[in-house]
Amino acid sequence: VQLQASGGGLVQPGGSLRLSCAASGSVFSMNDMGWYRQAPGKQRELVATITSGGSTNYADSVKGRFTISRDNAKNTVYLQMNSLKPEDTAVYYCNAWVVRGGVYNYWGQGTLVTVSS
Repeated sequence: VQLQASGGGLVQPGGSLRLSCAASGSVFSMNDMGWYRQAPGKQRELVATITSGGSTNYADSVKGRFTISRDNAKNTVYLQMNSLKPEDTAVYYCNAWVVRGGVYNYWGQGTLVTVSS
């Protein structure tokens, strides 16, 4: 199973980006999925998670600005990021609990988001 993240890039403060992360390979279903980020010199931190039923959880720093969603038919999770700030600059990683026989945890390769004027 591979998680392929995309959608990062350079954006000005106040702008928007939409990240996507698709799972490929032998996947029966997906349980919780989420996005994490790691800024230079900092530890990886949770950004948002979403359960298979659609319940969401957000870091306080992104509440009201970011929206996580998923398409179960496509085994894909999204992160809509609005009102971006320079402090949102980081490598964003997707994460998923995948059901394939047992339940296994996978990370995507990361996509860089840079917020700068």
